Amino acid sequence: MREESQADSPSRPPQGRGEFVDTRAPAEPEFDLGRAPPHVAQARDGANRRLLAWGAALLLLAAVAAVWYWLQQRPAPPPPPAPPVASAPPATPAEPAIKHPIEEARPEAKAEVAAAAPPSLDESDQAVADALAELVGRGPLEQFASLSGFVRRVVATIDNLPRNKAPRRVWPLTPTPGPFVTTGGKDAVYLGAENYRRYEPALRVMESMDTGKLVALYVRLYPLFQQAYRDLGYPDRYFNDRLIEVIDHLLATPNVPGPIKLAQPHVLYEFADPALEARSAGQKILIRIGPDNAARVKAKLRELRRQVTGRELPQ
Repeated sequence: MREESQADSPSRPPQGRGEFVDTRAPAEPEFDLGRAPPHVAQARDGANRRLLAWGAALLLLAAVAAVWYWLQQRPAPPPPPAPPVASAPPATPAEPAIKHPIEEARPEAKAEVAAAAPPSLDESDQAVADALAELVGRGPLEQFASLSGFVRRVVATIDNLPRNKAPRRVWPLTPTPGPFVTTGGKDAVYLGAENYRRYEPALRVMESMDTGKLVALYVRLYPLFQQAYRDLGYPDRYFNDRLIEVIDHLLATPNVPGPIKLAQPHVLYEFADPALEARSAGQKILIRIGPDNAARVKAKLRELRRQVTGRELPQ
């Protein structure tokens, strides 16, 4: 049997009075905040105050940030209204510029035609007839002119010549006597050369008129022509400008040598060429009287234009 050594034997409690001795350190007493010493309570109160101060500062910063964000997001207030400004009166439209003032006319007349200024347009027929009779003679005047309302007729006809129609009822001249002459048959009808001779008497009267005296009479009676143009529906237009415009339009009529083919879709004859038929009433008259007669009329128109405007026709 193995003998136990003293080192291997378990330790035994010392023998004494039979009591067990606890060698552990005594437990620390429980710390009661309610019964903390005065210096501990003071430290705790200071910490609480600091926490409250930091919280208040954070709340204040949050409020400031919220207000700043709200101000940034709010639309800018509209600018204050401008003080009322007195409105300017509406501008009066400027009258159209006059291209050909009647004052620039240069009639080449050695002696003026005696013509007293009539009291009004409606009472001008006799004075105008007397002045025209001095120019062309009483017989030719009564043969070729419609003297009732002569100034109004001249103005209306001149205004209509560049248009599609120039009604004969307002013409200042009487219709050309004699029948309208044609040549050809059923298959093709042409404007006859004999037709051109119908206009010879009127053309001779036209060429016999002294252009200078005619222009001088026109200048003296111009207020009547201007009044008739206003009454026609042009209160802001200048009749002398319209006269020169129409003369230039007639001078631009092409020279159409014969034979000129005609068509008769209804009662009256028309030009068979659509381009000729589409021309204005005034240009068709010059084509219908024949190229030689048209050249005579254009020569008179150029002379008339030069004296009415006081300058040569631009090339």
